[in-house]
Amino acid sequence: MARNPPPPENRQPILLAFGAAVRQRRKDKGFSQEAFADECEIDRSYMGGVERGERNIALTNVEKIISALGLQPSDFFKALDKPVKDKVQ
Repeated sequence: MARNPPPPENRQPILLAFGAAVRQRRKDKGFSQEAFADECEIDRSYMGGVERGERNIALTNVEKIISALGLQPSDFFKALDKPVKDKVQ
């Protein structure tokens, strides 16, 4: 039976941010989604779910994605950093 993803408004913000970062970096590298999924050894439809923030993927797949982008994890995750709010004391 097909898996129904949650509607966008119910997806976790971190998954949406991760997916957007993957999509942007993939496009910057000139990969189609299918070619990138092949490079990562991840199913294309699954990769689509990652980019849409529908999938909470395993760390091993995160590493495959970051490696295929030619990045270090610390460089990739900078895209997910949020501005730090000043603490009121």
